[in-house]
Amino acid sequence: MSQLKNPTRRTFLKSSAAVGGGLIIGVALPGAFRDANAATDSKINAWIRIGSDNKITILSARSEMGQGVYTAMPTLVAEELEVDLRRIKVEIAPPGEVYINEMLGGQITGGSTSVTEAWEKLRVAGAQARMMLVSAAAQKWGVDASACRAQNATVTGPGGKKATYGQLAEAASKLPVPKDVKLKEPKEWRYIGKPLKRLDTPSKINGTAEFGIDVKMPGMLYAALAQCPVLGGKVASYDASKAKGMPGVKHVVQITDGVAVVADSWWQAKQARDALDIKWDGGPNAALSSESIAAALKAAAAKPGAVIKKQGDADAGMKGAAKTVEASYELPFLSHSPLEPMNFTADVRKDSALLVGPIQFQEGAAGMAASITGLKPAQITVRTTFLGGGFGRRIDLDFMAQAIEISKAVGAPVKLLWTREDDVTHDFYRPTSVHQMSGALDAGGKPTALKLHLTSSSVTSRLFPPFVKDGIDPFMTEAAVVPYDIPNQFADVVIHETGVRVGYWRSVSHALNIFANESFIDEMAVAAGKDPYEYRLALLDKQPRFKNVLQLAAAKAGWGKPLPKGRARGIGLMEGYGTYMAQVAEVSVQGGQIRVHRVVVAVDLGRMVNPNIVEQQIDSNIVFGLTALLYGEITLKDGRVQQTNFHDYKLLRMPETPKIELHIVQSTEKPGGIGEPATALIGPTVANAVFAATGKRLRKLPLRLA
Repeated sequence: MSQLKNPTRRTFLKSSAAVGGGLIIGVALPGAFRDANAATDSKINAWIRIGSDNKITILSARSEMGQGVYTAMPTLVAEELEVDLRRIKVEIAPPGEVYINEMLGGQITGGSTSVTEAWEKLRVAGAQARMMLVSAAAQKWGVDASACRAQNATVTGPGGKKATYGQLAEAASKLPVPKDVKLKEPKEWRYIGKPLKRLDTPSKINGTAEFGIDVKMPGMLYAALAQCPVLGGKVASYDASKAKGMPGVKHVVQITDGVAVVADSWWQAKQARDALDIKWDGGPNAALSSESIAAALKAAAAKPGAVIKKQGDADAGMKGAAKTVEASYELPFLSHSPLEPMNFTADVRKDSALLVGPIQFQEGAAGMAASITGLKPAQITVRTTFLGGGFGRRIDLDFMAQAIEISKAVGAPVKLLWTREDDVTHDFYRPTSVHQMSGALDAGGKPTALKLHLTSSSVTSRLFPPFVKDGIDPFMTEAAVVPYDIPNQFADVVIHETGVRVGYWRSVSHALNIFANESFIDEMAVAAGKDPYEYRLALLDKQPRFKNVLQLAAAKAGWGKPLPKGRARGIGLMEGYGTYMAQVAEVSVQGGQIRVHRVVVAVDLGRMVNPNIVEQQIDSNIVFGLTALLYGEITLKDGRVQQTNFHDYKLLRMPETPKIELHIVQSTEKPGGIGEPATALIGPTVANAVFAATGKRLRKLPLRLA
């Protein structure tokens, strides 16, 4: 995979006539890597397309995997463009430098950055297009632009003059793009901040929405791939004689990751794949086990790490303490397990390649395709479908590379589809980690020192190594530093590679570090003999946004008020992706089983595009997080992942889902991300409630009382 580079900010806009007439607003590309699908020879990448037929298309630079960008992105444009949101057609953007996520440095959907990164530039693009259309109308009618008004995809002028955007688009495209635009005031917003229905819902209900698994091409064949059951292993030899004689089988080919069977239908391919006689070379991971990984991780944790925070003198604070607290937290490998298993469709020819499927990393996809096929970027078309879940798994592109290799080998369009078993046993797993923490309290129980020593694997070292500097992976240390007013703090990190391939998982390292930090602050409160809510509150006088959401969640949850017999509350607090959040969970424990009954969430995410989507994301976050907290664990024996499907890698069921109450702070701060924070915070919030219910502090996930 090509490494990300730090892009320079794109600072100028140009316009161009689309084929057949129409306006395109886009960003000119200064580099050699450009959009192969652009409509003009100048290869200008568009945000907005206005056809002469008055049809308006907006390209979303982020993949739609359920999080709502298919609605949020066009909402930002429609607000300033003055068009009815329901008139807009949305497409997912092709690879192109204009679509770089400047917060992440690549064309990636992740990190809860979609709205935050697009908040200003998409509104500006809409406003620029509107001003150009108005100017075109003013020139046509020989009047001043101030006498014209844009509304509902139409410009009106003096004397009842009227022209649609489509009628004006070609003329507008020849005008210079305004450098300075005035955006609407919030009081003028028609769409932003309103609870609007999602644009993708109808197609997902009636079945016309195209997910990767739905893709069809003329002459398409289907592939099933046998991969080494030992992670990192390879094919030693294979006998395909039986498979080749089975119905529908067209080809059996060996590729980098295993042996693929290509047939007329996927079931035929899968049946023949299972009939292959393959001898595997397990390689260096053949003896890998959960026990050996845990032992090596703890041994690595005994080493000093790279310092990520040093404030005051934590060692001196520990020595002079009235009381000290120590704890170690262990988190397991986790699978992403999106409900749509890995799949991709590729049609690789001598002079072109058409690649279609569910991906989160278009820039990497284009680079990988060029590397495998030997084609130039201009010869490669990448089309992103809807994603049936992503959670970071589809940033990795192994399944895409496999489809490309197979299609190239057989000379036909091929859809590769993994089974659920393939998906669970060949994931890029969330890293396992060990957090060693210690704290010091004065005679009044107030914390005077805090130390964190984190040991885990680095995803970034594999994917984007330039971002790892001086032993620190910035995506490994998110939320590792607490917000509380503790004068002496020290935090360091040890990167330890376990031999298991790891990937970014929803909320990335927030889930690891927030679990340790918010569990430990609870332990310090107990050691101090203080109420966990009051203890946190007293340490937040310098953090008004933290303090506000904490107070709101506690008040709405009825903190301190009596609960039904057998129930207890826990509380948690965090900031992630520019969003401030507090949660209170109500739990009970019966027969050793943990039941979460109610979760109260208070969130300050700044400006928001659509509160309906915010609520959907919070609900999704909590269900996803509870699945991991209560059940999630990937274990290994003899280099093989032991879990294979949802019978032994369980999901939270509907009857287990708690009542979720959301309270959104009306804020004028810049937008924060909402696709991930609640997933990270639900873990310690529930664990703290379990302690309140049982007196047992669970420091190892998944939560188990037995």
